[in-house]
Amino acid sequence: MTATQHVQVKTARFDGSAGPRIIGPRDGKSVDLRSLGVRFMIWGEESGGSVSLVEHPIPPRTLVAPLHRHSLEDEYSYVLEGRMGAQLGNDVVIAEPGDLVFKPRHQWHTFWNAGDGPCRILEIISPAGFEHFFDEVAEKMAATNAPHPGAVLADSDLPVRYAIDFQPETIARPCKEHGLVYPGT
Repeated sequence: MTATQHVQVKTARFDGSAGPRIIGPRDGKSVDLRSLGVRFMIWGEESGGSVSLVEHPIPPRTLVAPLHRHSLEDEYSYVLEGRMGAQLGNDVVIAEPGDLVFKPRHQWHTFWNAGDGPCRILEIISPAGFEHFFDEVAEKMAATNAPHPGAVLADSDLPVRYAIDFQPETIARPCKEHGLVYPGT
């Protein structure tokens, strides 16, 4: 995982009037949520709210989150490196580099690094906005030294504000079935 970089969040739509923009492999704000990293590449404000893009490095054999579902956005996970496992509803899939996994709103899902080496995915979020959830969780984790995101979400209004439901009781099953760990448990 990369260390946190202090980079100002873009707050205006990128229109190209200042010339081309390239986001390099180490550019953008990065945070560590212990079960995954988040590198912010395109903030919703830059796309007029239509899409955001984050990169998620996931530690080996690590479950990212309990089963959860979004009410406001769809997510598309494009595997850059390694193997990503995902439970989508009742189905389990393994995605390899070059695969795109669609996680539609209202579908219960979770995902993990299904390998013993690095896994990196690009997460396309549409419409944008949910990228701020990751940023706020990281701030709360840092402020309380929480071992994982779930430790700060239980006493937070973030799930309500971002219209996301979690099933924390589902952490043990995928960990046992797929040989995974979930930080702090």
